[in-house]
Order: sequence, then structure tokens, then C-alpha cells
Amino acid sequence: MSSAVSFSLRGRTALVTGARRGIGAAIATGYAAAGADLVLLARDAALEETLEAIKENGGEATVVTADFRDPTAVEKAAADLAAERQIDILVNNAGTIHRAPAVSTASSDWQHVIDVNLNSTWAVTRPIGAAMVERGAGKIITIASLLSFQGGITVPAYTASKHAVAGLTKALANEWGPAGVQVNAIAPGYISTDNTTELRADPEREAAIRDRIPAGRWGRPEDVVGAAIFLASAAADYVNGHVLAVDGGWLAR
Repeated sequence: MSSAVSFSLRGRTALVTGARRGIGAAIATGYAAAGADLVLLARDAALEETLEAIKENGGEATVVTADFRDPTAVEKAAADLAAERQIDILVNNAGTIHRAPAVSTASSDWQHVIDVNLNSTWAVTRPIGAAMVERGAGKIITIASLLSFQGGITVPAYTASKHAVAGLTKALANEWGPAGVQVNAIAPGYISTDNTTELRADPEREAAIRDRIPAGRWGRPEDVVGAAIFLASAAADYVNGHVLAVDGGWLAR
């Protein structure tokens, strides 16, 4: 028996949600470089930069559209994909955030965040995961957050949703692990993406965050790619139900 560890994704098809930019685009591009074919599930088909990056890294991608504010539409798109082709890897990356004090967070704003971050994650995962369970193999990776562990400030819906996806990760790992499906999550730290624009624009808040990170800098979307490739590869066949922090050491402080 060979003792070599493989991180190759050659011959695999990966479904990545929310891949227009940021972490999702970086993971999709990294997967292409690792040999995977891509299916990108997004709100609309305007993914030119990501598609070009995938092509430059030797990959091919198909785009499917669904509005993540509508979990019913997302579930239909996912079910159609599961019926049409084999999805070996699912990355649940699509997400949103609403920043406001709890007392001024409207129910509609709360529901929007929960629908995108939690309900649509479930809507994708159930049909894709069911096909994986039937086949006896698959990798599911959900993008969680440091706020899967902490409370944060003025982001109650986001925090609730990210705690929930961490719990869902563990619940599905328990159910689907015996069928050969590994379900894990990645909790990125403070990454330079659209979601953190407001924080980085505030000089005091930006400095306070950066000063607490042992790595001494904000993360980049590319910093998450290695963990995403690892969890999608055969190297992680015995990793299940884990939330992997990629945070520059933030949680160690």
C-alpha cells in the first residue's frame, strides 16, 4: 500500500457557491489548478473574472444561477444539478452580512442574512449530499467564520447563522460519515473581502483588529485555498465534522 498523500483533485467535479469574487473565487481558481472541473452556482452569470482565472489555471467551469435570498429556488437548482451530473465536492461559500446594533436590526434584515447564509446552505447541501450518500463518497465544505465561535459586534444575524452552519456541519458529519461523505467547515479570520470593507475603512477598528492577529496582517482570500484543497482531497478522508480556523492565530489570543 502506498504511503503517498495526494492533494490532487483531478477527475473531480466541484460545486462552489458565491464564486464571483473573494474567498469563493479564490477557492474555485485553486481547485482548477488542483485539477478539478468547476460548477459555479451564483445569483447571476456575471462571473467573467473568475471564469478567466479558472481557464488560466487549466480548468473548465459551468455557471448555474439561483438567487440565494430564495432557498426554494436554490434547492431546485441544486436538485437539478444532482440529477444531471456527479458532484464530488461541494463548497458552500455564498454569504452576506448586515451590520447594525441588535436593537435596530429589522426582521427583514435578519431574515435576509439567515436565508442566504443558513437556509440556502441547507437548500444546496441536502440534495447534493443525498446524492453523495447514495454514491458512497463526497466532500462537503462550508465557509463558517470566527463568529462561529465568538459573538462579534453589531452582527447578530450573521453570528447566529455562522454558529448554525458550524452545528449543521457536525450534525451532517455524524449522519453521512458512515456513508463515506466527509462534512467539514473552514472558519476564515479577518480577510480582505467585500464583507470587511467597512471594518477596514475605519482606521481605529482596522488597527485594533490587525494588532490582535499574531500574523500581523489581514488575511487574503488566497490564504483560505490550501485548507479548502486539503479538505476536498483524499488527504482528508479521515477528517470529519471539523471546523478549521484559518485566522492568522486570532483564536489563540
